[in-house]
Amino acid sequence: MKWRQDMGSTDQIAAPRRRAVPRGLSTTGPILFSYGFRPFFLGAAVWACAAMCLWILALAGRLELAEGYGVHAWHQHEMLFGFASAVLAGFLLTAVPNWTGRLPVSGRPLLLLFLLWVAGRAAMLAPQLTGNLWAAGIDSIFLPTLLFICVREIVAGKKWADLKVVTGLGVLSAANICFHLETILKGAPDFSSRFAIAAYIGLVIVVGGRILPSFTRNWLAKQGATRFPSPHGRFDTVTIAVSVAALFAWAANPETPVTALAAAGAATLQAIRLYRWRGWATFAEPIVAILHISYLFVPLGFMAIAASARGLLDGPAAMHVLTIGTVATMMLAVMTRATRGHTGRELHASPMTNLAYAAIVACALVRPLTSAFPGHTSLLHALAGLTWLLAFGLYLCEYGPMLVNKRRQPIGK
Repeated sequence: MKWRQDMGSTDQIAAPRRRAVPRGLSTTGPILFSYGFRPFFLGAAVWACAAMCLWILALAGRLELAEGYGVHAWHQHEMLFGFASAVLAGFLLTAVPNWTGRLPVSGRPLLLLFLLWVAGRAAMLAPQLTGNLWAAGIDSIFLPTLLFICVREIVAGKKWADLKVVTGLGVLSAANICFHLETILKGAPDFSSRFAIAAYIGLVIVVGGRILPSFTRNWLAKQGATRFPSPHGRFDTVTIAVSVAALFAWAANPETPVTALAAAGAATLQAIRLYRWRGWATFAEPIVAILHISYLFVPLGFMAIAASARGLLDGPAAMHVLTIGTVATMMLAVMTRATRGHTGRELHASPMTNLAYAAIVACALVRPLTSAFPGHTSLLHALAGLTWLLAFGLYLCEYGPMLVNKRRQPIGK
């Protein structure tokens, strides 16, 4: 069986030479492993649905899950380092070649990297079979391997400014190891889960600051607009610095006045930053608007951190504003846009895609309500789980076939 080339998914074709990590669009084998976004977006969506179903069954007492590790710790881990790490891998393995002008990792090396991720999910699903330390060790291989590949490509392409993006990946690699150590030694993760969430929010702030204004400007230009998002400047630099400081304060100690003050300042600056990107002008095209909606949860998340630090909101509620509202919503937005763009589809949200967007936003709004309505926790958990399943189930139905089939060629070619 031959690998089929994913034509058009990269702009630069470099002369082949010997490399430690084989790269380049493969011309033999399944199309699924021709580009990084394909297996990892598909795997992320499948695991988003499967892990949520397992979590719901475990909450209902119908399933013994991750014996000896802890079902609550397993749920946190598989959302942060299972589902989310796969989306991040798909994004970086597709974006880094575009940033550096080098060919992407594909074919057998991509297959092996994907299998490392799958091995981590299998090990964490039943850590009692190997022991917690062995399961943790197997799971901890994937992120450092991905980090090595991304750093190698950025250094080889001499795109030094892009190293700040993979710094977040390095933080996640360390956070995953710390998560396992905390869980095994202390019985539950604490600092490490906030550490990981802070890394994801930092990536959204940095990478979102690149793609949101760019995508918005491109769409507005096609509509004949004359007013565009503000370019990156000193205000953005200050906003990022304040936000990173607030995230560090929250990760270190979420219940101090300093954390509340820093988070309130970051929320204000991030709200202004989002306003400067003119997102309200994109609501005619949801595939662009959803990027702004997901980023709206950045200032909302910082507000939730400030409220939690002052005792006005419980910690899990604030955490879910960030994890579902910012991280998962942004990831679904990027997955839909990147899948359409890299498989030759029009960058336009279908009715099914719009429903998926509505479902994930509803999930982000419903899950934190457990803090305000503790008497309805079970109902709110169920509603949040169902809307999550709807969002990623719809992605699988619509985009799964795109991920496993050849890139669509423009009419006339």
